[in-house]
Amino acid sequence: MTTLTTENLTLGYGDRTIVHGLDLDVPEGRVTAIVGPNGCGKSTLLRGVSRLLRPTNGRVLLDGRDLHQLPTRQVARTMALLPQHPVVPEGITVGELVARGRHPHHGLLRRWTREDDEAVAEALELTGTQDLVSREVAELSGGQRQRVWIALVLAQRTDLLLLDEPTSFLDIAHQVEVLDLVRDLSVHRGTTVVMVLHDLAMAARYADHLVAMRGGRVVAQGSPRQVVTAETVCDVFGITCRVLWQEATGDLSVIPLGRHRPVGHVLGAASSPRLAPELEVS
Repeated sequence: MTTLTTENLTLGYGDRTIVHGLDLDVPEGRVTAIVGPNGCGKSTLLRGVSRLLRPTNGRVLLDGRDLHQLPTRQVARTMALLPQHPVVPEGITVGELVARGRHPHHGLLRRWTREDDEAVAEALELTGTQDLVSREVAELSGGQRQRVWIALVLAQRTDLLLLDEPTSFLDIAHQVEVLDLVRDLSVHRGTTVVMVLHDLAMAARYADHLVAMRGGRVVAQGSPRQVVTAETVCDVFGITCRVLWQEATGDLSVIPLGRHRPVGHVLGAASSPRLAPELEVS
């Protein structure tokens, strides 16, 4: 198991502070989802805990040790990061890109092994990208490219995965496939996952632990049932809503209450459908 915590973590760019004095304790072997409005500091936080951004104050601890004091190769063998906008090297094929996930495991004397072959093959299979292995990454659609990047981080075979909007560019079917995969890695392999998501319903369905941010600070954290309430959604996103939980499946719906009524109401249809007995309204 790998532990990841922050102590009074402050992050920013130049003179602008984005994340303010944040204390975070990521549950080991579980899925943590960071949610919040655009610009609240979600991606900046992920950059900070992945060592891409040095704190202006506080620190990040990986297995109890200051992240910025650890050797780069050791960090890369422990955590893998999928950034929000990864850059595709010119002319690289899918197979070559995914194989780069094995680089942290190679020293000066270590050559490519059967274990490397197995890790790459498994990553391609898990992401459904085997048939793309000979194609150039730059030629792929946005959804295909996103699955290839996920294959790259899976090939690293780390105990900790950091994913910044891993469902970007994916249709609903592939979103579910990717998040099912994330869940499987946690349940069956004990992988600790921290991911940034925009979809509250998806975050609540797949995460064990939610962190809700606004203005670079944590507004609430805990289980999905503890965090996703009408009050918290209003505090975080600034909207009035109804939160519907289905007890049988744990599924969640967040229904924004905007200024406009449904078209059916305007046309004289029934004002609102009756909620099923198994739905609880927060």
